[in-house]
Amino acid sequence: MTQQQDTALIAGQLADLTESVREMADQLSAIRERADTQQERIDLAARELTEVSSRLQAAADALREAL
Repeated sequence: MTQQQDTALIAGQLADLTESVREMADQLSAIRERADTQQERIDLAARELTEVSSRLQAAADALREAL
């Protein structure tokens, strides 16, 4: 194999490696977006549960006073 062929082979391998890294970066970005969305949903659910808990506590207090 000549030096030119070796260089061409290495250049091709580097191009493949670059493409693989680019694909992994895209996948990581997509995973981060999903994680952010999931965290937003978790935060929203926690806020809603806090509100429901407050309402239930108020209802329990009102019932106690009524008795």
